[in-house]
Amino acid sequence: MLSKVMYLSDLKFNIDTWKRELRFHFSEMDTFQEKLEEIVPRVEDNFSKKKLEVFQNRIMIEKDAISKLMHRCRNKIANINNTDFNENIDGRLQNEQHTLKEDMRTYIKLHYDLKEELMDFFLEVL
Repeated sequence: MLSKVMYLSDLKFNIDTWKRELRFHFSEMDTFQEKLEEIVPRVEDNFSKKKLEVFQNRIMIEKDAISKLMHRCRNKIANINNTDFNENIDGRLQNEQHTLKEDMRTYIKLHYDLKEELMDFFLEVL
């Protein structure tokens, strides 16, 4: 039972860390959206206008993905709080964590790719 408590404690720490990171990324997307809105009057050529619109759409999609991941984190915390301490640690909780962990890893990679592309776009336009 002690090993299960330790495992769940680590799992809860990971989820709380991911939630903080997701909240930061959501806020960061708001900042990027504001910057895009600020540069709209400066963009004159159609190609840059299309890129700007694509970035605005990608920000909306990313914010939606963040919301879904946050929801999954909240559900995971609820599962942890309602854990049956007699359940085998190799069971449901361990498998669920792996999926969220992989989804977070993929999301973070995609987030930083988008961030780099946005920064490059700002360098071009500003």
